[in-house]
Amino acid sequence: MAGASAPKRQDTRKFFENLSGAGKSIAVLTSGGDAQGMNAAVRAVVRMGIYVGAKVYFIHEGYQGMVDGGDNIKEAKWESVSSMLQVGGTVIGSARCKDFRTHEGRLKAAHNLVQRDITNLCVIGGDGSLTGANLFREEWSSLLEELLQQGLIDEEATQRNSELHIVGMVGSIDNDFCGTDMTIGTDSALHRIIEVVDAIMTTAQSHQRTFVLEVMGRHCGYLALVSALACGADWVFIPEMPPEDGWEDNMCQKLSEIRSRGSRLNIIIVAEGATDRQGQHITSDFVKDLVVRRLGFDTRVTILGHVQRGGTPSAFDRILASRMGVEAVLALLEASANTPACVVSLVGNQAVRLPLMECVQMTQEVQKAMDEKKFDEAVRLRGRSFENNLSTYRLLSFRKADSELPNSSFNVAVMNVGAPAAGMNAAVRSAVRVGITEGHKMFAVNDGFEGFYKGQIKEIKWGDVGGWTGQGGSLLGTKRTLPGKHLDKIAEQMRIHNINALLVVGGFEAFESILQLYVARADYEEFCIPMCILPATISNNVPGTDLSLGADTSLNAIVETCDRIKQSASGTKRRVFIIETMGGYCGYLATVGGLAAGADTVYIYEEPFDIRDLQANVEHLTEKMKTSIQRGLVLRNENCNENFTTDFIYQLYSEEGRGVFDCRKNILGHMQQGGAPSPFDRNFGTKIAAKAMQWITRTLKESYKGGRVFANSEETACLLGMRRRTLVFQPVAQLRDETDFVHRIPKEQWWLKLRPLMKILAKYKTSYDVSDSGQLEHVTRVRPKDSNTSTAI
Repeated sequence: MAGASAPKRQDTRKFFENLSGAGKSIAVLTSGGDAQGMNAAVRAVVRMGIYVGAKVYFIHEGYQGMVDGGDNIKEAKWESVSSMLQVGGTVIGSARCKDFRTHEGRLKAAHNLVQRDITNLCVIGGDGSLTGANLFREEWSSLLEELLQQGLIDEEATQRNSELHIVGMVGSIDNDFCGTDMTIGTDSALHRIIEVVDAIMTTAQSHQRTFVLEVMGRHCGYLALVSALACGADWVFIPEMPPEDGWEDNMCQKLSEIRSRGSRLNIIIVAEGATDRQGQHITSDFVKDLVVRRLGFDTRVTILGHVQRGGTPSAFDRILASRMGVEAVLALLEASANTPACVVSLVGNQAVRLPLMECVQMTQEVQKAMDEKKFDEAVRLRGRSFENNLSTYRLLSFRKADSELPNSSFNVAVMNVGAPAAGMNAAVRSAVRVGITEGHKMFAVNDGFEGFYKGQIKEIKWGDVGGWTGQGGSLLGTKRTLPGKHLDKIAEQMRIHNINALLVVGGFEAFESILQLYVARADYEEFCIPMCILPATISNNVPGTDLSLGADTSLNAIVETCDRIKQSASGTKRRVFIIETMGGYCGYLATVGGLAAGADTVYIYEEPFDIRDLQANVEHLTEKMKTSIQRGLVLRNENCNENFTTDFIYQLYSEEGRGVFDCRKNILGHMQQGGAPSPFDRNFGTKIAAKAMQWITRTLKESYKGGRVFANSEETACLLGMRRRTLVFQPVAQLRDETDFVHRIPKEQWWLKLRPLMKILAKYKTSYDVSDSGQLEHVTRVRPKDSNTSTAI
């Protein structure tokens, strides 16, 4: 892998070379219900553990294997986790274990661990599994004492194994664990649900049907709520917020209104644990019978069941689980006798460590609030992300009567600029509907700024954007044209249509465009209006944000293709694939795609490399191929180096690997830009657009003076981006200094920190900066009052 080191800076960094695992033993187990991505977590724990010099053990069949011992506890080798990244479920097995709940069972388990000197446990499971692990840790000393008295272990073994350290990772498709934004498996389960909903929508459209879909979530409505948001469902039932009494009439009235406006279908989503305010179960069949009885609509029920647990993990789950697995090993190495058992998780885009029992207590409090019918409290305890989803769903799905809308008399234009990216349409739909709810008149601009100066601007209504969330590409049409050469005509169109605010959904060109309009404010009063950019590009190369709309869909396309390409070689002799990805000069897709697909090497522009690096990479791969590893994967960003082309690298690897492996090359091309948006992109687009429209409304009110809108400060031309844990509105004028305009990338990019992670998992020696790894924090209950700046996705 590219060997150039980062520029020297004041070295406050802390490297994990100082954290040695020599002489330590780590065991990893998966417990409770399985979840896609567990294997990626197991793989990361094993490889990171071996990398730091520790012995790593698999415990097969969860706690049952720990109690039974014997062959259930096996030492893991580097190769034992090869090719498991793309497999769903858990390869090491999981079981619900009654024995571990008894004192005798835990005593046996302790004996089995002490025999192998295992004092570090990494548990991947739900809150039940993690609570069990914590109890085990609390009893550890007394269990050893008992084993010593029974003569099963000696004094020396008791001393050697006196402390048990535990780190948890939450694997649960329900996303029902407090303190973490996403649990391992949730994103993949959403993928399964959305695939089904998209398929059902086409048949429902054909027959004018209503479909009632039941999704998993006995105690948590996350899957139901987010899939309702992602497909624009007409009604959703979740356990945390039962419908108001009299919901039957309200729902039927809403469904018939939707049909009367010309829609040919209805989608209703029910979480399996949904109840009414009295605690009576609301089943999918009950909802179906109600719709048939009251409205006479042709209605069908689909229960998704265990499909949601199956299939390959999404790109997000693989990256989440890989980052968490490495973080878990670091947490175990740093643990001392008085460190509480912790869970590693992700908040926003950042790894955090949280005390396990605080999270468990918080999770139990949600259930308690639901039992006591304190539903608002239950939603609040679920966390900011959940609350945000619920309020956005309500905002978008209930159309107010025109008489109820505030009359703002403002005209807001929305447009797409740059290359198409999945999720753009979800953002436009959300912006239009929130704008209408805020009382504005919404205008759609077709074909970017080219359409703008030609006058392709028309009013867009609530019903015009129905069914847009699941559509790929850009329905408004988009062009790369910048406004600079057509300022006169654009200003004229703004006057003609009396445009008071502008929302631009697009990539680097959108950023450049708003910058040009901002600079032109000095000469054109028409541009003195609130302007906001929502970053949307598969390359993820827009300054001011960690994530852009469309990048997640693109990563999933890359990962899926890499999986297929790797599979094509199974059963043949050893083979290495050279794959070229898009991204311009930005190596995000190649790097993060490489991490998710299990690449051996990734070449990017941001990390320069020379012929010596290429040679070292080939030799490294050749050595690996001499073991039981059969396939290699090399990713190359399209602009990483003008001379070391994909062909050159392919020929070099073919020549140098002769006799050990053969090579194939693939250029992925525009398939990375197409396809239906992933659940993440649909939601991200929906939520950032809603937030942007609320910002536009506030800014319009603040800048309305003397009968007109006049906004010319820096703060009124912004980009809404995600920075670490928060969504922030940043003036484009300030972002100018953070941008490399020649190569169209931000000067600093957070994901470069993931590169060492990928190298470690591919068996390269590298230095890994752990100063940014999670510090132990506490679960917060009271959140900042001002939620404008901070939000969870």
